[in-house]
Amino acid sequence: MKIKRIFARKIHNSRGEPAIEVIVNKKYSSSAPSGASTGKHEVVAFPKGIDFSIAFINKFKDFKGLRFEEFNDLGVFDELIPLIGGNAVVALQGAVLKAMANNEVWLFLNPKSVKLPIPLGNVVGGGAHTRKRNAPDIQEFLLIPKTKRFSDRVFLNRHLYHKIGKFLSAKNKTDEGAWIPAKMSDMEIFDKLSSFLSDKGNTFGKKVGLGIDLAASQLWNGRRYIYKNYSETKRKKSLTTSEQVEFINRIAKKYNLIYVEDGLREDDFTSFRKLKVKLNCGDDLITTNLDRLKQAVKQKSINTVIIKPNQIGSLVKAKEVVDFAHKNNITPVVSHRSGETMDTLIAHLAVGWQIPYIKCSPFGKERTVKFDELKRIESLL
Repeated sequence: MKIKRIFARKIHNSRGEPAIEVIVNKKYSSSAPSGASTGKHEVVAFPKGIDFSIAFINKFKDFKGLRFEEFNDLGVFDELIPLIGGNAVVALQGAVLKAMANNEVWLFLNPKSVKLPIPLGNVVGGGAHTRKRNAPDIQEFLLIPKTKRFSDRVFLNRHLYHKIGKFLSAKNKTDEGAWIPAKMSDMEIFDKLSSFLSDKGNTFGKKVGLGIDLAASQLWNGRRYIYKNYSETKRKKSLTTSEQVEFINRIAKKYNLIYVEDGLREDDFTSFRKLKVKLNCGDDLITTNLDRLKQAVKQKSINTVIIKPNQIGSLVKAKEVVDFAHKNNITPVVSHRSGETMDTLIAHLAVGWQIPYIKCSPFGKERTVKFDELKRIESLL
């Protein structure tokens, strides 16, 4: 594939913030999302501002005529990360990858693809994804439907999303479209969701697992974890690191949590290994960074890792993290971000790289488009 024309422009993400879209050869486009709950080890999205990045791509004449045949050829753009930022490079690489693959990226990456990811549906939340008072401290409550077909899992996630909203009498939503229960504490939400999911009449007789993204770095004040909406009887609660570990292990057992993401602050590799949960996931802990994942594997900190390409600013580097995770029995989870775009690339990466899970809200056009693309791929498979 030869670049004949390349064009970058400013669009807006699901939060209404500026985002970058890159279009190659007039028909292949890709855009990069933005996070609200970001890890301090992520690359900078736009070091000199989005306008500089867009202008650079549009004026840089050496892009024209470049040829790309294989995925690793995209690595030529990695040297631009310090100059135009991780978001610009990921959008640029994504557009070129789509041009190489004629938009069927999943097939280009892995012609033998046979599995679709299990969706982790974000249905209730708070934390950094909302500015509402009395919102939950826990950033995301996630549903994990246990059915055979991907399309059935998506249907169940969407159905339960609407049903849970009514069950909790919730009217407001987080940046990611998850429900914010009015004046309901963290523990009350756990009790309500556990009760709701245990009633097979609500789930069409299917088992639905429960998970959370605690985003614990947002709760850490440098000495303790501070909860502002802990329980109905005790709104404010302060926990030491050891108490935080005990708290997570207790709720994981009580509510049968399958998945816990960022249960501890982003540099506490040692304490992560003390969490007793089936899928003990690191996001801010790793930030899709190979060196940090190697450190986590060495210390046996986690068994699951979030993959967000713009955290590291390169699709090629993100693939290295996924490959290392597979080789070391670490379960990768490709994830949306709070400021999403209409790009479906992560859906293709999930299939092409055989990533077992995709985390995404079942609400909002920027998110449902990922699920709809996976349903299309499922029909082809």
